[in-house]
Amino acid sequence: MEIHYVEHGSGRPVLVLHGAGVDYHEAEACFEPALDGVRRIYPDLPGMGRTIAPSTLRSADDVVNTLLDFADEVTGGTSYLLIGHSAGAYFAQAMAVRRPARVAGLALICPLLPGLRDVPEHRVIAGSGDLGDDDFRGYFVIQTPEMLERYERFVAPAAALVDEAALERIGERWALTPPDDASTYEGPTVIVAGRLDSTVGYAAAVDLVDHYPHASLAVVDNAGHALPHEQPDLLRALLTEWLTRVADLDG
Repeated sequence: MEIHYVEHGSGRPVLVLHGAGVDYHEAEACFEPALDGVRRIYPDLPGMGRTIAPSTLRSADDVVNTLLDFADEVTGGTSYLLIGHSAGAYFAQAMAVRRPARVAGLALICPLLPGLRDVPEHRVIAGSGDLGDDDFRGYFVIQTPEMLERYERFVAPAAALVDEAALERIGERWALTPPDDASTYEGPTVIVAGRLDSTVGYAAAVDLVDHYPHASLAVVDNAGHALPHEQPDLLRALLTEWLTRVADLDG
């Protein structure tokens, strides 16, 4: 199937996977300032943005297989880095485990995970709490005019492009099939979670450290599921450190 994407820059490819219900614009807005000297590739995930999800796409495993084929095609068989936010991080994890030799580094931002636990109640820490629509107020914990402007530019417009029937179909088989062996991913990894994330929490993300032998972990205060919008400077610093570790392995 054909995946719509945009790209910028040159160098080693970095695939940036957005979350559910949005499109590449959010990932592009959040991660462009944090990435430099690499080739940034922002696909629309199936059923979102301008990527059509055919009826044959019926599970999360199908999505991962589609993304692996896309990665092979767009990178020309070279190694690449993976960044995922929310549901995009769920897919990125599976891609890294299935193709560890091809994935040179893995960044998981506010990852959607099986076995979520201790998810906090939504709490606004900045702003009046009466800006924007319900989706904005349920997504951001920093509800300032600046954050509302970002939401209205980079998040809200994608809602009209979502194929709800396709996402419902895929969601019925949302659990990924575990690998046949006890495979893990041993490349440079960074895991970033928002302490106030009322969508996926942070506790399950902390558990991931035991599964990634070369992972750095940051649980960020004053950030929710919209952490890439709310704490861009800190996210940039964490990704810069991660890119440095990847480069050190290249020698």
